Amino acid sequence: MKKIPERYRRKISKDEINELPLERYAGEIRIVRSEEELADAVDRLRDEDVLGFDTETRPTFRKGKVNLPSLVQLACSDVVYLFQLNWLPFGEALAAVLSDADIVKTGVAVRDDIRDLQKLFAFNDAGVVDLGEVARDLGLETHGLRNLAANFLEVRISKGAQCSNWSNRELAPQQVLYAATDAWVSREIHLRMRRLGLIDR
Repeated sequence: MKKIPERYRRKISKDEINELPLERYAGEIRIVRSEEELADAVDRLRDEDVLGFDTETRPTFRKGKVNLPSLVQLACSDVVYLFQLNWLPFGEALAAVLSDADIVKTGVAVRDDIRDLQKLFAFNDAGVVDLGEVARDLGLETHGLRNLAANFLEVRISKGAQCSNWSNRELAPQQVLYAATDAWVSREIHLRMRRLGLIDR
């Protein structure tokens, strides 16, 4: 097991998290809805070695009903792409990025996200790093994205838009910012863990 500094081992309470400064992604966000936008986005994504990764799914309130992702978020160093799957179905171009072993795709509970995307289009993922699994393997008390952001970045992220309707053709500004922040902060946590020697790449 890799040695982790003691300061990251302790459990952070909700009250402590709520006292941290609220952080939101402040960079460029591009919403992808056309084949041309998709091609441009994929070209840019291939320039990165680490991408923050997340999906959003419309919540279901009926027992036994499961919805599949409506949005895929991928964060580069200077731009976050939001792929609206109701405008542009998940397919070969995005699957190729998620299958590229040379590009790390990092986030929390990403195995579930990958599994759901594979129901939309068959592909074999590679280069996927689940930060929650990394945290568990390190023996950390906290594994969720909000807790990891507090622990490693000393910031608080909002989860207010989590249960909104992600299948809307037009996303509200707060949805766009929430989705971009989740992918961006995943990348930032990964990079911090890498600098600490907790992740190899």
